[in-house]
Amino acid sequence: MKFEILIALSFLSMSCFGQDSFVPPGYKIIEEKMGDLDRDGISERVIVYDTNDTTEDGIVRELQVLKKSNETWTVWKKSRNAVLKSQEGGMAGDPFEGIEIEKGILIVSVSGGSSWKWSYKDKYRFQNGNLELIGYSNTFGKACEYWEDIDFNLSTGKIIYKKEFEDCDKGQEIYKTENETFYKKGISIDLSNRNSKKLKIISPKYKHELYL
Repeated sequence: MKFEILIALSFLSMSCFGQDSFVPPGYKIIEEKMGDLDRDGISERVIVYDTNDTTEDGIVRELQVLKKSNETWTVWKKSRNAVLKSQEGGMAGDPFEGIEIEKGILIVSVSGGSSWKWSYKDKYRFQNGNLELIGYSNTFGKACEYWEDIDFNLSTGKIIYKKEFEDCDKGQEIYKTENETFYKKGISIDLSNRNSKKLKIISPKYKHELYL
């Protein structure tokens, strides 16, 4: 009987080890989602890790996309640029809000700030052999000052920009609004090079500086 129990415990231990063997040494999973990103009918595994590397901006995060083959998970795509570091949210703390997979689209959400607040979502689709950034939406502002919203469809190049100015002396009344729609084509960003450098776009009408 004791021998059978030992065998069962040994098998359980091996099974657990096999399930976690894809986690790199020293890494910690902070979020995980399943979804079919390449439309082959088989779900991929998307994991965001705390790595064992730290900078002045906090812990480096790594996003990995794993595929399963012969009961083994292997890394298909990965990036240390797609998710901000643990202290890049400013006074708000950790900027990471989460990941989602919707209709084959990978969505990465972050936010941060203090009195001035910001948040954005990146949308990635598998095309041209990569997970390419196809959508970017951003909100930035401060109560009693202004709020700006940007929606950028990188596939079409269409950018919709709105800025609303608030007056708190009149109960947060919106006293001025600036709306602008324009196009910026030819921008190619994928999961691996996201946030590796900032891209500045100047709106043609109001000359606002937008950063991607």
